[in-house]
Amino acid sequence: MLTKYRNDYAKIAMGFLSFEPDLKDYDHLQTELKLYTEEAGHELYLYKAAPDEDFTGVLGIETGPDFVMVRHLSLSPNVRTEATQFAVLADLRALYPQAKLMGSLENSPLITKFIQQDKEDNDGTHPRA
Repeated sequence: MLTKYRNDYAKIAMGFLSFEPDLKDYDHLQTELKLYTEEAGHELYLYKAAPDEDFTGVLGIETGPDFVMVRHLSLSPNVRTEATQFAVLADLRALYPQAKLMGSLENSPLITKFIQQDKEDNDGTHPRA
């Protein structure tokens, strides 16, 4: 379940973003958070698996007319699995069903794998289907 960022989530969001290797520096972290809160086309979401649970991650995206690019996907270490990452991406796809899903250089392998699995699941060609 994705929840749109609000200012009262700042410490929680910064905590999750600080798991990203390039956001260890506090000033860089503040700059990135400012980008998501002030720049058009950039959005930040917090993730939790169910409404009655605590947040377990953060998702930073850049949106365009026909695309959504995942810039940051950072999860708590205890839920940092492919299944959880795919759950976050599935929630994102539900928010932007017509947009092409893309990833930054760091996230593009994950996005590619998610799209492929999603396609196989929908086509019925995935071994688990």
